[in-house]
Amino acid sequence: MGEKIVALIAAGLAGATMATQGKLNSELSRGLGLFGATFVVHLLATAILATVVLIGGVERENLAEITRVKWYTLLGGPLNVLIIYAVAYSLSKVNTAAGTTGIIVMQLLTAALIDHLGILGAEKLPFTPLKFAAIALIAIGAKILLS
Repeated sequence: MGEKIVALIAAGLAGATMATQGKLNSELSRGLGLFGATFVVHLLATAILATVVLIGGVERENLAEITRVKWYTLLGGPLNVLIIYAVAYSLSKVNTAAGTTGIIVMQLLTAALIDHLGILGAEKLPFTPLKFAAIALIAIGAKILLS
């Protein structure tokens, strides 16, 4: 059980970081434009990871496995460009709480679909009416947060 608690704490930290990052990127886009901000965010992330992996050697040897991974697992990088752009755009148009809740609703729907279908390495778990109702309630919360 302890490992699951740590995982949930890490997920919570990721959620807090994502909301903060989204607003920071939205503000950055005011000065650099959406594409400029998205580029700078990825450039800085690349510099940090290059330092950690290539210079620091953390998991550097694992990079040799890139030719052995499933091709579609590499789509995370291109999808991240869309994520950064879309979050910065949305949080420049709606308040942070409403925008983040909208993100969470679609994350939950997509995650439930992935689990239901058992795709992308996920364990197959049914998408029950109760799970749908829970996500619908969160969506209602997003609508309320817009006001």
